[in-house]
Amino acid sequence: MAGQDWLDKDFYKVLGVSKDADDSVIKKAYRKLARANHPDQNPGDKAAEERFKAISEAYTVLSDAEQRKQYDAIRAMGPGGFGGFGGFGGGRGGSGFGGTGFGGASGGFSGASFEDILGAFSGGRRGSASTGTGSFEDILGTMFGGMNAGGNPGFGGSTGGFGGSYGTPTKGSDIATSVKMSFREAAEGATVKMAVDGKNMTVRIPSGVSDGKKLRLSGKGRPGTNGGPAGDLVVTIMVDPHPVFSISGQTLQMKLPITLAEAVLGAKITVPMLSGDQITVKIPAGSVSGNRLRVRKQGLEVKGKRGDLFIELDVVTPQKHSKEAIAALEAYAEATKDWDPRADFKATLD
Repeated sequence: MAGQDWLDKDFYKVLGVSKDADDSVIKKAYRKLARANHPDQNPGDKAAEERFKAISEAYTVLSDAEQRKQYDAIRAMGPGGFGGFGGFGGGRGGSGFGGTGFGGASGGFSGASFEDILGAFSGGRRGSASTGTGSFEDILGTMFGGMNAGGNPGFGGSTGGFGGSYGTPTKGSDIATSVKMSFREAAEGATVKMAVDGKNMTVRIPSGVSDGKKLRLSGKGRPGTNGGPAGDLVVTIMVDPHPVFSISGQTLQMKLPITLAEAVLGAKITVPMLSGDQITVKIPAGSVSGNRLRVRKQGLEVKGKRGDLFIELDVVTPQKHSKEAIAALEAYAEATKDWDPRADFKATLD
């Protein structure tokens, strides 16, 4: 059960982040560690493989708001959290699990209130602990995987709870892993082979995935207990960067360098594509760096629909110029001397 495992694992320490780290810090730490310890980068290194598994598991939990909330609540119990439950009446030596009540000296919550723990495991619901299907049954089913305490039917009667005839069905824990792909594979989609918990699997990665994208494969995680469903396999995609193109779903993006003359006068430019084909792009006269052009239906095909290509213009000039080029630029400067490109900039300072 994930709850019991989490007590012994410090996911924040694994990723080297503080407990109040935000999502961006956690993601940055994960990417750095995952790349350094990825099996492809460390063939035959079992220690690196184990570190990679631990890093992936930590990221899967901490990058999911709900799982992180439950993890923090469980860790707040302390090492004796699961063993420190007492009688539910609050009296010492009660008829519960044989200790003090939730607030007693022998409890294992280490400062976490019962309402905090209950809220974390029941999505913020607060139920009654008296009769019927009270929330104690739900929380214990979640924490102990449906384990019964023994004895006669208690909360919930014969359907479970304390001393019920069977435990609560509990979903199995998720398995976290990652896969490294070339930019072309990410753009076009690919079938990849991976080893998960000692088993070889073949997974189809759809086209248009970007670096850091997480794919959740339902039912491919660890088996559930008491008839509960299996957990999921969470695959984080690591895409090698491309020097020209980038991916955003169906959209393909690129930065296109153009000359000063092409920007001023306009031009038609041949642009190579990932597929090996070439397209002709018209640069409007008077273009500047940062202008974006949209070329329809030249993006990526995702789920049967093709997206667009967005081109960002980047006006560049050579570092060295011939005498003729300098003379032409001087003539250009003279012809445009009445134009002040910083007029608006100066106005904001007045």
